[in-house]
Amino acid sequence: MSPAKTPQARVTELRQQLDDASYRYHVLDEPNIPDAEYDRLLRELDELEAAHPELVTPDSPTQRVGAVASGRFAEVRHALPMLSLGNAFDDAEVEDFVRRIAERLGRRTLKFSAEPKLDGLAISLRYEQGVFVQGATRGDGTTGEDVTANLRTVRAIPLRLRVAGMGNGESGVGKGKSGAASAIPHSPFPIPSVLEVRGEVYMPRAAFEAYNEQARLHGGKVLANPRNGAAGSLRQLDARITAQRPLAFYAYGVGEVEEGALPDTHSGTLQRLREWGFPVSDLSQVVEGAEGLLRYYREIGQKRDSLPFDIDGVVYKLDDVAGQREMGFVSRAPRWALAHKYPAQEQATTVEDIEIQIGRTGAATPVARLAPVQVAGVTVTNATLHNADQIARLDVRVGDAVIVRRAGDVIPEVVSVILERRPAGTAPWQMPAQCPVCGSDIVREEGAAVWRCSGELSCPAQRKEAIRHFVSRRAMDVDGLGEKFIEVLVDAGVVQGVADLYTLDLDQLLQLRLVTGAETPEGFLREAREHLAAGAYAKLEATLARVRGDGDAVPETWQADLLRAGLPAFDWNRKKIATKWAENLVAALEASKRTTLERFLFALGIEHVGESTAKALAAWFGDLELVRRLPWPVFKRVPDIGGEVARALGRFFEQSGNQQAIDDLLARGVEMVDSHPPSALLREGLDLATLLVDLEIPKLTRIRATALAAAMPQIAQILAADQDALVAAGLPKDTAAALVEWRDADDHAHLLQATGEALARLDAITPQAGAIQAGPLTGQTVVLTGSLESMTRDEAGARLEALGAKVAGSVSKKTAFVVAGSEAGSKLTKAQDLGIEVWDEARLIAFLDQHA
Repeated sequence: MSPAKTPQARVTELRQQLDDASYRYHVLDEPNIPDAEYDRLLRELDELEAAHPELVTPDSPTQRVGAVASGRFAEVRHALPMLSLGNAFDDAEVEDFVRRIAERLGRRTLKFSAEPKLDGLAISLRYEQGVFVQGATRGDGTTGEDVTANLRTVRAIPLRLRVAGMGNGESGVGKGKSGAASAIPHSPFPIPSVLEVRGEVYMPRAAFEAYNEQARLHGGKVLANPRNGAAGSLRQLDARITAQRPLAFYAYGVGEVEEGALPDTHSGTLQRLREWGFPVSDLSQVVEGAEGLLRYYREIGQKRDSLPFDIDGVVYKLDDVAGQREMGFVSRAPRWALAHKYPAQEQATTVEDIEIQIGRTGAATPVARLAPVQVAGVTVTNATLHNADQIARLDVRVGDAVIVRRAGDVIPEVVSVILERRPAGTAPWQMPAQCPVCGSDIVREEGAAVWRCSGELSCPAQRKEAIRHFVSRRAMDVDGLGEKFIEVLVDAGVVQGVADLYTLDLDQLLQLRLVTGAETPEGFLREAREHLAAGAYAKLEATLARVRGDGDAVPETWQADLLRAGLPAFDWNRKKIATKWAENLVAALEASKRTTLERFLFALGIEHVGESTAKALAAWFGDLELVRRLPWPVFKRVPDIGGEVARALGRFFEQSGNQQAIDDLLARGVEMVDSHPPSALLREGLDLATLLVDLEIPKLTRIRATALAAAMPQIAQILAADQDALVAAGLPKDTAAALVEWRDADDHAHLLQATGEALARLDAITPQAGAIQAGPLTGQTVVLTGSLESMTRDEAGARLEALGAKVAGSVSKKTAFVVAGSEAGSKLTKAQDLGIEVWDEARLIAFLDQHA
């Protein structure tokens, strides 16, 4: 070190040299110093920081070495969702993609930014004031895992952005490929106060092979493939392990960033990110139209095997950011982007069985059990068949020889049947009528591809999802019952249904916290010792030994297995364990017992029944006992409930397991505090002709139903009538024949009978139409947007609904007025464009006070 330089100055100089070297290596692909020189500079910096710890900063190159994480990864909620992309597998789908954008935007010429689709792990990097502060995995797109410590070890990820005037020097000097000294300017563009960069962490092929070669030489763990290597590396609890893995990174977009901070094109954004220090694929191109996209796809496809990293396709993004905003999103994918996949590797094998898997939401997915086969470096024994329609299209049968591929190089799927190898005597496969897990009916809505188990509350396969939804804030609102608790409670058999939540006591919850909070059985024993007498501790030790088994590896299910085996009584040392959270959870469970009908119906998790539908059902029918006994056609009497939702309600309440779950909840003390008679508005549709139309009987129009109801005013008459009697009642011959055929099939006679009984019951308890009290906003649709200071939007919506308004989530020409709070966004803009009246918060409060 030069004697003229202070430690602070030398540290600054070393950091600048190391940052410039990393930028040249990872971004410019122009390394200017050998690895040995880089290591020497890094050691000098490390020694200086060790001697002067006050000079250590989080963005120093020395902080990439990693450390042991404190425990499980924390959740990170993405400021903007990390959306998935729609897929294309042929030219026609790409051409349709371009055509849809051209038609929507009204443009003939479109430019796209195209880039390889790396097969790694998507991550989000958050920078504040130019310094890396947090990194997260994609997760489910809304919530990911905090892997900041691990991402700091990836040298391709800048810890501080290269921006002039930020204290990291104006330029660095080194040698480019020509060998001549060259300056590396920092970006002249100011950075936003917050910048989220989205990209892919991956493992280069050569680095993957070298790592595995060393692992084999030294008896270490061999990685299965580069993608798994990258994903597994970022999920290590010890970041020092991650630091040893050869990971790389490419940036491909941004998340949260202030308006105007970036160029107005995607390609310009990538260039700006590159200037700030992020590696960006040099294979990215701006191309024009479908022809340019397909040409790019083929060019990259020809290079695929020679690329230094694995890809499974290319990604197309509309280059114009304003056009992206105008295109918007559908479901969880942008309309302006598309992933064009390459054909996956394929192998032939044999179908040994076809089984049904019931997912967390009840979806019944056929799975082929296969004779083991190597596909893309992985042994495949199972493959998805997606749905019954796919099986029918392929005509897959048990015993068939099939072609299997790993779709997207990840999910094995059956592609086709090798018919010439089909054994004699095979039979077409049929979807089973009952769920293999709970025995409830497996049903499919008309026109839908997915079959579902209808035992939402009673099916063990759906139990975790049912409980998670049941306790959510907008359902029963039980705060404190997290995902991990639910997992262990269900796996251990402590909670076998939502009603069992109300049997949990303080001791169980404290024991659960000890079990779920322990990383290992030994760690749990150490914690438990503080709360057990000697004899009880010895008993627990013996139980845990049985659960753990004789093998070296601890079973992944040890926590649930331990709870299932049973724990001794604990004598809690209140100085050694926090109990307030458990007391709060018990109180939250107790408080949730007194609920409203709309919350309870929403909490049941009935397919297609969201908050607004649950609210409408509660308002129109008013009583749980009434709702749970109605046949599905009657639900169509509620505005905005059509046949699909009505049938979903009917299927749910037809399942004995779901009815038992409701009975169990009521037996545990759950009660609806807002029960009331049906709305008088219901009476407008309580005529036989309307309900006959709601039954969706073939050929029975409104006019013909009215004539039939006039001639046969009792359901019993329609049930007893033959075709001639129905013709005599005024029905055309073909309509009468269709009604008889419908009535005699699929238990429709029972449905007709039940509908008639429901009509009589509702007629007896529904107030007369004269009892309707119109509010000042009856028949008007209102939209709330932005933040209100004096109340929440939910509270404001409830008060508006009490005055007769319908509170909608989107603005249309039918909207009466929009209430705009602070930071109102696109809804306010649309209201202004449509000339719809806009109220501020002061006017809303004045109106509500006037009609209080």
